[in-house]
Amino acid sequence: MMKQTEPHILVIFGASGDLTKRKLIPALYELHTQQLLPEKLAVLGVSRTELSDAGFREKMKEFLSIQPHNEKDIEAFLEHLYYQPLSTADSSEYPILKSRLETLGKELSIPENYIYYLSTPPNLYQIIPQSLAEVGLNDAKNGFKRLIIEKPFGTDLKSAQELNKNLRNYFDEDQLYRIDHYLGKETVQNMLVTRFSNGIFEPIWNHNFIHHIEITSAETLGVEDRGGYYDHSGAMRDMVQNHLMQLVGMVAMEPPVVIEADAIRNEILKVFQSLRPISEAEVASHVIRGQYTQSHIGKELVKGYREESGVDRQSRTETFVAMKFFIDNFRWAGVPFYIRTGKKLPARVTEVVIHFKNTPHHLFGNQADTGPVNNQLVLRIQPDEGILLKIGMKVPGAGFRVQTVNMDFHYDQLSDVYLPTAYGRLLLDCMQGDATLYARGDAVEKAWEYVQPILNAWKNNHEIPIYGYPAGTWGPDVVDELVESGTWRYPCKNLAHDGEYCEL
Repeated sequence: MMKQTEPHILVIFGASGDLTKRKLIPALYELHTQQLLPEKLAVLGVSRTELSDAGFREKMKEFLSIQPHNEKDIEAFLEHLYYQPLSTADSSEYPILKSRLETLGKELSIPENYIYYLSTPPNLYQIIPQSLAEVGLNDAKNGFKRLIIEKPFGTDLKSAQELNKNLRNYFDEDQLYRIDHYLGKETVQNMLVTRFSNGIFEPIWNHNFIHHIEITSAETLGVEDRGGYYDHSGAMRDMVQNHLMQLVGMVAMEPPVVIEADAIRNEILKVFQSLRPISEAEVASHVIRGQYTQSHIGKELVKGYREESGVDRQSRTETFVAMKFFIDNFRWAGVPFYIRTGKKLPARVTEVVIHFKNTPHHLFGNQADTGPVNNQLVLRIQPDEGILLKIGMKVPGAGFRVQTVNMDFHYDQLSDVYLPTAYGRLLLDCMQGDATLYARGDAVEKAWEYVQPILNAWKNNHEIPIYGYPAGTWGPDVVDELVESGTWRYPCKNLAHDGEYCEL
């Protein structure tokens, strides 16, 4: 049963930017087609560009695929869009925004429920909340006020703490929604369901049965035209500190008391609090960083990271990270966790692999060709979303030869199911006041606290190598040395035919 969404005005700061056109407006249109938006809704775009309401609607229309059958639908959706030119960095202009919101509210009879989406550069994350507060647009007495912030939530521990402190000067924690679009993916949420609703998994989800856990998020793209930004960020800040730590939290957390925002986020925080710290001295042995180098992928010559535009020719920014760490609590004592993420890898894939322990006695392991069966549960987050379980079966014929076979389920087997995009799902959650899938301030700071010594070690100790890896390979050769027994799983685009063929 879906909750009814209250009438409100959604204010998008930075409305002439890329994110608004490519993600937010299409996501809102998608919610419109599913009849999930309230009847009384205004979306007010705000940025410096001079535009009229009509001009803004025209601009946004380009990013919606118009077919004969949905033309009326798109026109109806565009009527919700309005525009207000405003110099967002100048707090003296915010009375203009306030009076525009009041006018819109009166015209459309919408109460003073406002959601502010900061689709702006991070340097405005300090200014906009303060300017809103100065004209009373943060006051929740006569209608809810919510603020959505895009990552990065700071670039290190200190800036994250300052950002949080600053935001809380003007908005309460329960008004703040830190958006991590990874958590909007159905498959990430399904990890909780797989774990906590199945009597065959929850009892064995611990150090007695699990050998190690591996999380991979691989991209085939390089830095494209974001070289200038990426060179100051790198894979640790861009992927590990946020997306991948959140995945770790969901895989490792204890069962929450109830399925609601605070209970789930409390358990994720506890996981972060239980991470065994990696000291600066240990970084070299626990964390491997790499950078893609020029290489041929197929017949095409692909340039290396340092040749990309906007990148320093001597850059030591990592485009690949693999790390090994432990969670020191009852459930996970002694179980190694492995994370890897990188650009210019052979497949675009994000997945969590649970490697179960082998049976204590290798009854069938006496032939040379069959080692023990490694049971694995693969939770595939993207693409070819689904679940794969690897189990041992007898090969037909004489004797007991065992081979590993796949049992798999794919999301696209659910017929007629509407899979919302991550942004659609998260926007709707915020409209309904559900913060479950948004990162909470204390967890963001805790994740920064954990990765900060690694960033410090890289900055201060130039002895720690940054390994080159040819574009189109699975990262530097040395990554296999991290994994004590066995190797990483090398996934394909398609989930189930992983052993047979791979489309590279």
